[in-house]
Amino acid sequence: MARTISVAAIQTSYGMDLDANIKKTADFIRQAAGQGAQVILPSELFQGPYFCVTQEEHWFAQAHPWREHPCVTALAPLAAELGVVLPISIFEREGPHYFNSLVMVDADGSLMGVYRKSHIPDGPGYQEKYYFRPGDTGFRVWDSKFGRLGVGICWDQWYPECARAMALMGAEVLFYPTAIGSEPHDASLDTAAPWRRAMQGHAVSNVIPVVGANRIGFEPWDGYPNGGQGFYGSSFIADHRGDLVAELGRDDEGVIGATFDLDFLQTHRAAWGFFRDRRTDLYGALTGPRPA
Repeated sequence: MARTISVAAIQTSYGMDLDANIKKTADFIRQAAGQGAQVILPSELFQGPYFCVTQEEHWFAQAHPWREHPCVTALAPLAAELGVVLPISIFEREGPHYFNSLVMVDADGSLMGVYRKSHIPDGPGYQEKYYFRPGDTGFRVWDSKFGRLGVGICWDQWYPECARAMALMGAEVLFYPTAIGSEPHDASLDTAAPWRRAMQGHAVSNVIPVVGANRIGFEPWDGYPNGGQGFYGSSFIADHRGDLVAELGRDDEGVIGATFDLDFLQTHRAAWGFFRDRRTDLYGALTGPRPA
């Protein structure tokens, strides 16, 4: 009997109320589970608004140790109740250190561990270096009840090295929770299409399905009445060819899902030879700050 995995992505807007955001996410998780999803991906930092648009020190009070984070303590029991795996994006505090992190919760509600975002952006509207240290966990994959899962967080998704590393570690599906939208310094810049294409390329080059979950809606900037960030949704699921098998529009709220045959993908990945024909002896330029 073939091994299959059913995955889903949640796309919605979020506001200031943590409890309301958790409830909204839980409702969509129930909806996705009712449709047969086994691994369900909410978007990045769904605990509240995407606060990294400006540098405001009061946001540090919203971080928690990863095992005690309200999103984790609320949703881990739901994972056990529904028998689903949940990659939960959080603002993490560890002592004096702060990270943009993800806690992987298995289908029995157990906490499998934490991944800390490796690539931290710093630019207009995405000032994450003020809040987060670069992750110190390295790339992570988890042997969940339904398959071996790899997760990158937002800016990680632009880096082929991240996807390839997880594939080399045996990931069978890649998940990317995201918060991305307008570019405050250039109103004409729309990254929705290249955002998708970057991850579709990871799918092709690693012969692996990819799930991307983004948020939607306009979020006013804290303390800046004339500023705000609009998030462009466009969440999707791509198959091993990079073809979109499920997608949502820029303003749609809801859940998308797809099912993949993991045994077929394992054989097909081997047949393509991308991993057989790698030349690690030639890749030294990838491991230094710049080529010699």
